[in-house]
Amino acid sequence: MSDEPPSAGQPADPEGPGTPPRLSDSTTPGLPVFLSTEHWSLLGTRSMTWSEIMSRITIYLTVVSAFLVVLALTAQATGFGTPFRVMAIGFASAALVMGSLTAIRVNLASREDADLVRAMNRLRHAYVELAPEIAPYLTASIHDDERGLMQTYSLGYRRNLVLHIVGSTAFFLMVVNGLVAGTLGALVADIAGAGTAVVAVMGTLSGVAYVVGHMEIARRVFAGPNDDERFPTPG
Repeated sequence: MSDEPPSAGQPADPEGPGTPPRLSDSTTPGLPVFLSTEHWSLLGTRSMTWSEIMSRITIYLTVVSAFLVVLALTAQATGFGTPFRVMAIGFASAALVMGSLTAIRVNLASREDADLVRAMNRLRHAYVELAPEIAPYLTASIHDDERGLMQTYSLGYRRNLVLHIVGSTAFFLMVVNGLVAGTLGALVADIAGAGTAVVAVMGTLSGVAYVVGHMEIARRVFAGPNDDERFPTPG
Protein backbone atom coordinates (compact mmCIF):
# COMPACT_ATOMS: atom_id res chain seq x y z
CA MET A 1 0.00 0.00 0.00
CA SER A 2 1.48 3.34 -1.08
CA ASP A 3 2.10 6.03 1.52
CA GLU A 4 2.39 8.75 -1.13
CA PRO A 5 0.25 11.84 -0.48
CA PRO A 6 -2.50 12.68 -2.94
CA SER A 7 -1.50 14.64 -5.99
CA ALA A 8 -1.80 18.38 -5.96
CA GLY A 9 -5.32 19.55 -6.65
CA GLN A 10 -6.76 16.13 -5.73
CA PRO A 11 -7.80 16.13 -2.05
CA ALA A 12 -8.04 12.81 -0.26
CA ASP A 13 -11.51 11.23 -0.19
CA PRO A 14 -12.41 10.90 3.52
CA GLU A 15 -15.27 8.49 2.74
CA GLY A 16 -13.18 6.11 0.69
CA PRO A 17 -12.87 5.48 -3.06
CA GLY A 18 -15.99 5.01 -5.10
CA THR A 19 -18.12 7.33 -2.97
CA PRO A 20 -20.19 9.61 -5.23
CA PRO A 21 -19.55 13.33 -4.74
CA ARG A 22 -22.15 15.30 -2.78
CA LEU A 23 -24.13 17.91 -4.63
CA SER A 24 -23.35 20.47 -1.94
CA ASP A 25 -19.67 20.18 -2.95
CA SER A 26 -20.35 20.47 -6.66
CA THR A 27 -19.15 23.47 -8.65
CA THR A 28 -21.21 22.61 -11.74
CA PRO A 29 -22.91 25.80 -12.96
CA GLY A 30 -26.68 25.65 -13.40
CA LEU A 31 -27.07 22.49 -11.33
CA PRO A 32 -30.44 23.55 -9.79
CA VAL A 33 -31.72 24.29 -13.31
CA PHE A 34 -30.78 20.81 -14.48
CA LEU A 35 -32.58 19.24 -11.53
CA SER A 36 -35.72 21.35 -11.92
CA THR A 37 -35.84 20.60 -15.67
CA GLU A 38 -35.81 16.88 -14.91
CA HIS A 39 -38.47 17.41 -12.24
CA TRP A 40 -40.79 19.19 -14.68
CA SER A 41 -40.15 16.48 -17.28
CA LEU A 42 -41.28 13.81 -14.81
CA LEU A 43 -44.34 15.87 -13.85
CA GLY A 44 -45.26 16.27 -17.51
CA THR A 45 -44.89 12.54 -18.13
CA ARG A 46 -47.08 11.76 -15.12
CA SER A 47 -49.75 14.21 -16.28
CA MET A 48 -49.81 12.81 -19.83
CA THR A 49 -50.00 9.24 -18.55
CA TRP A 50 -53.08 9.88 -16.42
CA SER A 51 -54.67 12.01 -19.14
CA GLU A 52 -54.38 9.00 -21.46
CA ILE A 53 -55.80 6.68 -18.78
CA MET A 54 -58.79 8.91 -18.07
CA SER A 55 -59.50 9.15 -21.80
CA ARG A 56 -59.44 5.37 -22.20
CA ILE A 57 -61.71 4.83 -19.20
CA THR A 58 -64.13 7.46 -20.52
CA ILE A 59 -64.24 5.77 -23.93
CA TYR A 60 -64.81 2.38 -22.30
CA LEU A 61 -67.67 3.59 -20.10
CA THR A 62 -69.21 5.43 -23.06
CA VAL A 63 -69.17 2.24 -25.15
CA VAL A 64 -70.72 0.22 -22.30
CA SER A 65 -73.44 2.87 -21.93
CA ALA A 66 -74.11 2.75 -25.68
CA PHE A 67 -74.42 -1.05 -25.50
CA LEU A 68 -77.00 -0.74 -22.73
CA VAL A 69 -79.02 1.79 -24.75
CA VAL A 70 -78.99 -0.44 -27.82
CA LEU A 71 -80.06 -3.45 -25.74
CA ALA A 72 -82.89 -1.46 -24.17
CA LEU A 73 -84.17 -0.39 -27.61
CA THR A 74 -83.82 -3.96 -28.91
CA ALA A 75 -85.79 -5.33 -25.95
CA GLN A 76 -88.59 -2.85 -26.63
CA ALA A 77 -88.73 -3.91 -30.28
CA THR A 78 -88.22 -7.68 -30.08
CA GLY A 79 -88.63 -8.62 -26.41
CA PHE A 80 -86.20 -10.73 -24.41
CA GLY A 81 -86.07 -13.65 -26.79
CA THR A 82 -83.10 -15.42 -28.33
CA PRO A 83 -82.03 -12.52 -30.63
CA PHE A 84 -81.84 -10.22 -27.63
CA ARG A 85 -79.82 -12.74 -25.61
CA VAL A 86 -77.36 -13.39 -28.44
CA MET A 87 -76.87 -9.65 -28.92
CA ALA A 88 -76.44 -9.17 -25.17
CA ILE A 89 -73.76 -11.89 -25.05
CA GLY A 90 -71.93 -10.29 -27.97
CA PHE A 91 -72.03 -6.84 -26.40
CA ALA A 92 -70.98 -8.15 -22.97
CA SER A 93 -68.06 -10.06 -24.53
CA ALA A 94 -66.89 -6.99 -26.43
CA ALA A 95 -67.22 -4.81 -23.33
CA LEU A 96 -65.26 -7.31 -21.22
CA VAL A 97 -62.41 -7.43 -23.74
CA MET A 98 -62.24 -3.63 -23.86
CA GLY A 99 -62.46 -3.39 -20.10
CA SER A 100 -59.75 -5.99 -19.55
CA LEU A 101 -57.34 -4.22 -21.91
CA THR A 102 -58.09 -0.92 -20.19
CA ALA A 103 -57.56 -2.50 -16.76
CA ILE A 104 -54.17 -3.87 -17.79
CA ARG A 105 -53.12 -0.42 -18.97
CA VAL A 106 -54.34 1.17 -15.74
CA ASN A 107 -52.31 -1.29 -13.66
CA LEU A 108 -49.20 -0.63 -15.71
CA ALA A 109 -49.80 3.12 -15.50
CA SER A 110 -50.16 2.86 -11.72
CA ARG A 111 -46.77 1.15 -11.52
CA GLU A 112 -45.29 3.79 -13.83
CA ASP A 113 -46.80 6.50 -11.64
CA ALA A 114 -45.17 4.99 -8.55
CA ASP A 115 -41.81 4.96 -10.34
CA LEU A 116 -42.26 8.59 -11.39
CA VAL A 117 -43.08 9.62 -7.82
CA ARG A 118 -40.03 7.69 -6.62
CA ALA A 119 -37.86 9.55 -9.14
CA MET A 120 -39.22 12.92 -8.02
CA ASN A 121 -38.48 11.99 -4.40
CA ARG A 122 -34.85 11.54 -5.42
CA LEU A 123 -34.81 14.99 -6.96
CA ARG A 124 -36.18 16.47 -3.73
CA HIS A 125 -33.37 14.67 -1.95
CA ALA A 126 -30.98 16.52 -4.27
CA TYR A 127 -32.67 19.85 -3.44
CA VAL A 128 -32.18 19.18 0.26
CA GLU A 129 -28.53 18.31 -0.35
CA LEU A 130 -28.07 21.65 -2.09
CA ALA A 131 -30.10 23.63 0.43
CA PRO A 132 -30.68 21.67 3.69
CA GLU A 133 -32.66 24.54 5.20
CA ILE A 134 -35.63 23.86 2.86
CA ALA A 135 -36.26 20.37 4.33
CA PRO A 136 -38.90 21.48 6.92
CA TYR A 137 -40.93 23.15 4.16
CA LEU A 138 -41.27 20.07 1.94
CA THR A 139 -44.50 18.07 2.27
CA ALA A 140 -43.55 15.24 -0.08
CA SER A 141 -40.82 12.78 0.88
CA ILE A 142 -37.16 12.94 -0.11
CA HIS A 143 -36.71 9.15 0.16
CA ASP A 144 -37.31 6.60 -2.60
CA ASP A 145 -38.29 3.52 -0.58
CA GLU A 146 -41.85 2.29 -0.01
CA ARG A 147 -42.27 4.44 3.09
CA GLY A 148 -41.15 7.55 1.23
CA LEU A 149 -43.42 6.68 -1.68
CA MET A 150 -46.50 6.43 0.54
CA GLN A 151 -45.57 9.65 2.35
CA THR A 152 -45.63 11.49 -0.98
CA TYR A 153 -48.92 9.88 -2.02
CA SER A 154 -50.57 10.72 1.28
CA LEU A 155 -48.96 14.18 1.56
CA GLY A 156 -47.53 13.35 4.93
CA TYR A 157 -50.75 12.05 6.52
CA ARG A 158 -51.29 8.50 7.72
CA ARG A 159 -53.66 6.76 5.33
CA ASN A 160 -55.34 3.38 5.57
CA LEU A 161 -53.79 1.20 2.86
CA VAL A 162 -57.05 -0.70 2.28
CA LEU A 163 -58.97 2.54 1.68
CA HIS A 164 -56.18 3.75 -0.59
CA ILE A 165 -56.54 0.61 -2.74
CA VAL A 166 -60.37 0.49 -2.69
CA GLY A 167 -60.57 4.14 -3.74
CA SER A 168 -58.13 3.74 -6.62
CA THR A 169 -58.97 3.95 -10.31
CA ALA A 170 -57.77 0.38 -10.85
CA PHE A 171 -60.16 -0.97 -8.21
CA PHE A 172 -63.08 0.97 -9.71
CA LEU A 173 -62.37 -0.47 -13.14
CA MET A 174 -62.02 -3.96 -11.65
CA VAL A 175 -65.50 -3.69 -10.10
CA VAL A 176 -67.05 -2.54 -13.40
CA ASN A 177 -65.37 -5.37 -15.29
CA GLY A 178 -66.43 -7.85 -12.61
CA LEU A 179 -70.06 -6.79 -13.09
CA VAL A 180 -69.72 -7.21 -16.85
CA ALA A 181 -68.11 -10.64 -16.41
CA GLY A 182 -70.85 -11.74 -14.04
CA THR A 183 -73.51 -10.56 -16.47
CA LEU A 184 -71.84 -12.43 -19.31
CA GLY A 185 -71.68 -15.64 -17.28
CA ALA A 186 -75.34 -15.36 -16.37
CA LEU A 187 -76.33 -14.71 -19.99
CA VAL A 188 -74.41 -17.75 -21.23
CA ALA A 189 -76.03 -19.94 -18.57
CA ASP A 190 -79.46 -18.57 -19.42
CA ILE A 191 -79.16 -19.14 -23.17
CA ALA A 192 -77.95 -22.68 -22.40
CA GLY A 193 -81.30 -23.33 -20.71
CA ALA A 194 -80.17 -23.33 -17.08
CA GLY A 195 -82.61 -22.62 -14.28
CA THR A 196 -82.82 -19.38 -12.34
CA ALA A 197 -80.67 -20.64 -9.47
CA VAL A 198 -77.96 -21.91 -11.80
CA VAL A 199 -77.98 -18.63 -13.73
CA ALA A 200 -77.52 -16.68 -10.51
CA VAL A 201 -74.71 -18.95 -9.34
CA MET A 202 -72.93 -18.81 -12.71
CA GLY A 203 -73.18 -15.04 -12.78
CA THR A 204 -71.78 -14.74 -9.27
CA LEU A 205 -68.95 -17.19 -9.89
CA SER A 206 -68.01 -15.49 -13.17
CA GLY A 207 -67.83 -12.09 -11.54
CA VAL A 208 -65.84 -13.35 -8.56
CA ALA A 209 -63.46 -15.33 -10.79
CA TYR A 210 -62.77 -12.25 -12.88
CA VAL A 211 -62.09 -10.11 -9.81
CA VAL A 212 -59.71 -12.72 -8.37
CA GLY A 213 -57.85 -12.97 -11.68
CA HIS A 214 -57.65 -9.19 -11.97
CA MET A 215 -56.26 -8.89 -8.44
CA GLU A 216 -53.62 -11.53 -9.20
CA ILE A 217 -52.48 -9.63 -12.29
CA ALA A 218 -52.31 -6.40 -10.26
CA ARG A 219 -50.33 -8.18 -7.56
CA ARG A 220 -47.80 -9.39 -10.11
CA VAL A 221 -47.46 -5.88 -11.55
CA PHE A 222 -46.71 -4.36 -8.14
CA ALA A 223 -44.95 -7.30 -6.51
CA GLY A 224 -41.65 -6.79 -8.29
CA PRO A 225 -38.85 -5.86 -5.87
CA ASN A 226 -37.42 -2.37 -5.99
CA ASP A 227 -33.68 -2.97 -6.34
CA ASP A 228 -32.91 0.67 -7.05
CA GLU A 229 -33.45 2.32 -3.66
CA ARG A 230 -30.83 5.04 -3.46
CA PHE A 231 -32.08 7.15 -0.57
CA PRO A 232 -34.02 4.93 1.89
CA THR A 233 -35.78 6.40 4.91
CA PRO A 234 -33.42 6.45 7.90
CA GLY A 235 -34.18 3.80 10.47
